[in-house]
Amino acid sequence: MLKVLLSLSVPALSIILLTGCLSSPEGVEAIDGFGKQRYLGRWYEVARLDHSFERGLSNVTADYSIREDGGIRVINRGYSAEESAWQEAEGRAYFMEDEQRGHLKVSFFGPFYGSYIIFDMDKLDYQYAFVAGNSTDYLWLLARTPTIKPELREHFIERVGELGFNPGGLIFVDQAFYGPQALNGPQAPNQPQALNEPQAPNGPQAPNQPQGFNPQPAAAVN
Repeated sequence: MLKVLLSLSVPALSIILLTGCLSSPEGVEAIDGFGKQRYLGRWYEVARLDHSFERGLSNVTADYSIREDGGIRVINRGYSAEESAWQEAEGRAYFMEDEQRGHLKVSFFGPFYGSYIIFDMDKLDYQYAFVAGNSTDYLWLLARTPTIKPELREHFIERVGELGFNPGGLIFVDQAFYGPQALNGPQAPNQPQALNEPQAPNGPQAPNQPQGFNPQPAAAVN
């Protein structure tokens, strides 16, 4: 197999890599009846499977807005306690099929894209979304609020377990800067503004400007 790959031209190898990155895990299907406009705005990363590109990050958010070319602008942000700094990355996303189906491709690295598959969500109020990548190694639970009800947490764990993800590997993200405790005072100064949205009430800010956060598709549309 190695010899085959080495004998391929760069364009051919790129096609193979991109095709693999844009596939879906077995049994994971994107939702239909998706509403792009309703999905825009801020989402909080409630849970994820561990990856090097998000390791150690808390208070992770994803902000989505419309690009001039009709795609979706993605701003992923998280706080590194080790570095005492915010990290941020900007990406772009486009629908794989029509805009009524929740399967997009997202890029943070030049021409290379990865799958962003919304396979379960609150279609009534758009308050939560279960998102997968191209394999069961990539999984996120996004919500419009920093915390969720226990029933939703249990539904998520059960659902992803049925689909072959590893619930035991889930990280439930610390959202202390945005949660109820933030109302009692700042948790971290100098948090950067996101898309001109208001910060948490009585506002936690966090040190330093964002830098070098290069995740897979997020998160999590993080």
